[in-house]
Order: sequence, then structure tokens, then C-alpha cells
Amino acid sequence: MPRVYWPLDEAQAQTSALYAFMQHCERETHTRFSGYLELQSWAVRDYERFWQLFLDWSRLGVTGAAAPVVSERDCAKARFFPGLRLSYSKNLLRGSAGWDDRPAVTGITEAGERLRMTRRELRAAVERFAMGLTRLGVGPGDRVAAVVRNTPEAVVACLATAAVGAMWSSVAPEMGEAAVLSRFSQLQPKLLCTHTEYTVHGVRRSLLGRIRTLIGDVPSLKTVVALDSGSGDGKAEVAFLPRAELEQHGALAMDEWGEFPFNHPLFVLFSSGTTGAPKCLMHGAGGTLVEHYKEHVLHSSFGPREKLFFHTSAGWMMWNWQLSALACGTEIVVFDGSPTYPTQDALLRMIDREQVTVFGTSATYLHALQQLGMPPKEVGAFARLHTIQSTGSILYDAQYDWIERDFKRVRIQSISGGTDIIGCFVLGNPLLPIHRGESQCVSLGMDVRVITAQGLRRHGEGELVCVNPFPSRPVGIFGDDSGARFHQTYFSQYPGMWTHGDQVTLSEQGSARILGRSDGTLNVRGVRIGPAEIYSIVLAMPEVLQAVAVEQAAPREPGGSRMVLLVVLRGGTSLDRALTLRIKKELSQKGSPAHVPAVIAQVAALPVTDSGKLSEKAVRDVLHRRPLSNRAAIKNPEALDAIAAHPDLRLPG
Repeated sequence: MPRVYWPLDEAQAQTSALYAFMQHCERETHTRFSGYLELQSWAVRDYERFWQLFLDWSRLGVTGAAAPVVSERDCAKARFFPGLRLSYSKNLLRGSAGWDDRPAVTGITEAGERLRMTRRELRAAVERFAMGLTRLGVGPGDRVAAVVRNTPEAVVACLATAAVGAMWSSVAPEMGEAAVLSRFSQLQPKLLCTHTEYTVHGVRRSLLGRIRTLIGDVPSLKTVVALDSGSGDGKAEVAFLPRAELEQHGALAMDEWGEFPFNHPLFVLFSSGTTGAPKCLMHGAGGTLVEHYKEHVLHSSFGPREKLFFHTSAGWMMWNWQLSALACGTEIVVFDGSPTYPTQDALLRMIDREQVTVFGTSATYLHALQQLGMPPKEVGAFARLHTIQSTGSILYDAQYDWIERDFKRVRIQSISGGTDIIGCFVLGNPLLPIHRGESQCVSLGMDVRVITAQGLRRHGEGELVCVNPFPSRPVGIFGDDSGARFHQTYFSQYPGMWTHGDQVTLSEQGSARILGRSDGTLNVRGVRIGPAEIYSIVLAMPEVLQAVAVEQAAPREPGGSRMVLLVVLRGGTSLDRALTLRIKKELSQKGSPAHVPAVIAQVAALPVTDSGKLSEKAVRDVLHRRPLSNRAAIKNPEALDAIAAHPDLRLPG
């Protein structure tokens, strides 16, 4: 198959919003752009003018002064549009000619239940919920935590929280108690929104125990709002406020919603680092809105005719990302349940039945379909589907071929960014051809480069950095008043540049190929996990003295990699089947299913530096058969030799 998977369609390109925006920039700057690469080059050179023109062209609802565009040119300190104010929720729910009676959100459950809300209905529901929050005293700066399923009522609660100026932070219901507490205990939320139960593969599971734990261990919680009417597990009931009771006091009309500063915290997302508790990343309302609008309208060509389904939970940043698609009139589909129940092709059947036009998913799910020998084209025609967006893990060249052969000839947009920026560094583009295994381009206005031992480069392989300021950079880490942790995480390695932790190859034609993580963060089937979370669970077990968790490339595994856990056990203890199962059970219950490693191996010792610090990097290098860059710094290099020879750590030929 030729390297170009999908050639550029000139006629289609010239009807895209990105083409229209390029013409707008040409008129305003008196500059002629021959194509996207020249537009990007200008947008990077003069990013202040670019963002000013984009905000004007977008017609998003903002008030105040658009100048200055940015407070300073230092990426670590810059604040965009400090003179502007806006309402994120109002921008998503605003009326437009003929929009009010169009579908806004459609909720589907694994049991086949379906709820569709028009924009008018969604706005009315948000107004009622916002009035209830106001009566409870929830307002600007407060935190609303949520343990929620992927449902329309979760969308309502989130938008109402934003409407009153509070911060929304959600996790999926399958996350374990310890992992939930490690996140929400830092936030000290005033209110908890929750479902009382969730269903997986037709089995209903109660969340009441988790709610009790949160109430007992997070003293700041004043109110718990139940988004459903589940009966729980029959044990002593937890006192909470039913949603119907919250909404019985009328509505806070959209015209009465306040506007907040551009950098007012909107979402708190959790990015697990290699050490310590998960970071509570605060994302600003304005930065989130304009970056998502740029990615949706310019890069993805979303609009009122599109119907987006992204296979996500409320605990992944793609949930927040797809929510913002409401701002451009796109209908979103939210799915609650297992993709393989009641049949293995259940999710595919739903996508076909709902006539989804853009399907967002992970490379892991596509790989699973391929491994199961389940050609989607035998499930349905997918008549309106024209684009598949894949993220979470690497989408390899061969998967492009499989999609074309066994799914449908569609545009494939491999997108990558993350929780840290609530958006994308590389993604799709209607003005460029699609190359197998590659993202089409760097996101407009972001000066993304690679850095190597030889320095900063615009092309080639290296660590991904962003040199210039960008609006969706977090406004900070909650509780990090001095900013020290924020700076240490993203700017200490290369001062003045955002360091993202991905290895990437940037091509001269503007495309990008993500190669994997360059730091210790684990990407387990699209879910990023900090090793510290695993260690906090495993090291609490009396048998385990030391542990190291690393990601090992494994092309035959879903997502192209697997998690490996190495353990040093107390004398007289061996890693038998019973202990292996107990470690996995602890990680699943106290962390999540994603925290469970594919391989657990016992070793006599782990490599440590002269200062006594465990070296995850050395373990990764050994498992990938790479030259050891720091062997001289390892106090016990014989430990590396033993790991290299361990039979359980070798990949099948």
C-alpha cells in the first residue's frame, strides 16, 4: 500500500473551516499562505496576532478587552487574554438560528435505553441544576467532585457547575476507593455528584460503599447529590440529596449566569506523575474553550451536521474534550456500559444504529476488534461515518490498512496530547493528506519541536517540547500555591519550554509520529498511570519490599505495550500463584483494572543509583534491549543482568 493513505481532496479542503480561516488571516495580515505549513509558520512566529484573529473569527461569546493577548512571552508564566471574561457553559449552550430544536446529546446504555435531549432541553436542565447549586451555596472557586457514569445527567451537572463558576472534577465509577481518595482528598470539594450504582456486562454494582468512604474521609463535603434513583446494595443508606429535589426550586436562567475571567479554573483533571500523589491540574475556562473550538472546527471540521461519539468515560480528558463540541453545534453521543455487552459487537452496532459521523476511540479498542477477528463491515454499513479519531496509544501503520480493509474507507486522524493540556499537540487536518501511522500535523499556533542531546530541532526524532505559550496550558496545580510543583513537572528540564514526556518524530512535510513515553508515566491501553499509585498499593503488602513498574513495548499486545511489575520479596517468600493473584486483586480494587500489570516478576534486587534511588530508566532500557546510558551510575549493575535474563520478561518471538 502506498505511504499516503488518503490523498488531499482539493475541492473538499476548500470548503473546510480551516481553509476559510486561512483566507480570513490572509485578508487581515495581507499575507499570502500557499498552504497549511505556511499558515502554521506564521501562526507560530506571530502567535499573539494568530490568537487575536482566531478569537475574532470564532465569534465566541466573550466580553472585555482582547488586548493584551498574552501577559508575557515566557511559556511557564504566560496568561492569555487577562482582560477578557466569559461563560464556558453559555458558549456551549448558546442559541443560534435553527439550533434550539436540534439534538444536543444522546445517551445510550448497554441495555439499549436511549435518551435524547435537544439544545433547548439541555439548556433548561442545566438552568434547573444551576439554581439548585446556587441554593446550596456552590459558587466561584468551589470544587464539585463527581463519581459518575457517562450519561446525559453527568453532562447537565458538569455544565451547571461551570455555569455558577465552580470547578468540576470527575472520575469513572470503576476507579477504586484508594485512587479516588488520593484525588479528591487534595481538592477538598464542597459537593459530590454521584450515581449510586453502575452496570458492567449486565451486572449492577453499588457505589454506596465508596460514597460512605468519601463522606468519612473528605470532611469538606457538605452535600451529596444523587444523579440516579438506584437502590444500592441494601445496606444502611447514605443520606444524599436526590437530583429531583435539587432541581425543584426553579431555574437560574442562562442570562443570569455570571461571566468569569478567561483564566478562571473550570476543570480539575488528574495527571499521575512518576512520584507522589496525582497532580490536580486546573484548566482555565477560556483556554479550554478556545483550544477545543480550534481543534473541533479547524482541525476536525465539526459543525451542526456532525454527530460525534467518543468512546470514553467521565474520568478521561476526552470526556471534557467531546463535551466542548457542543459549542459548534455538534451532537454528542454518550455511552454508559460495556462495549462488548450484550454481544461482542454491541458498541459497533450502536455506532451504526445512531448514524455517528465521527467515531472517537483508542488504538487499543481497534486492536481488540482485529484480534477478535471481528470485521466491523460485517456488523453494519456505517452509512454516515466519515472519520475515525484515535488516541490514547499508538495507532500503527498496519491498523490503517485493517480499518480500510475490514471497517470502512474513512479519514483516520491519529491525535495526541493529553490530560496535561486538555487538548492535542498533533492531530488531523483537512488541508493535508493522511500518511499511514502518522498524525497529519502539529496543532495550529503551537511551536512544537523535538529536543535531543544535540539541541532543539524542528524535524527529526526526540522529546516533544512546546516553545511558545498556548492557551490550554494549565493555570496551575491545585494546592501548589508557590507554583514550585508545576514548574518542576513541566519546565525544570528545559527552562522556558513545555516538556510533555512523549518521544516523537516530526517530518519535513509537517506530519508527526508518536513513539511512546519518554518519562516514567505508564500508558496502559490508553490510560496514563503514575508508578507512584502502583507502589502505594503494592508496598503496603507485607510480602513486598521493593517494586518497579515500567512499560514494555509489545507489538502483539493491545495498544502495542504492556505493563511489567518487578518485585523484591521478603526472605522466605516466593511469587507463587496465590500471591500473584492477590497483588492483582489489590491493584484492581484499590486502583483500577488499568493498574493491573500484564506480567509480575520476582527479582532478587532492583537497580539503584549511588544515592540509593531506584532507577526505572535503567529497567526500561534493559527490557527494550537499549544501550544503558546510565550504567556507570548504577550501584549494582548485576541486577540489570538478572533482569535481562529473566524468562518471564522476554517477549515471544
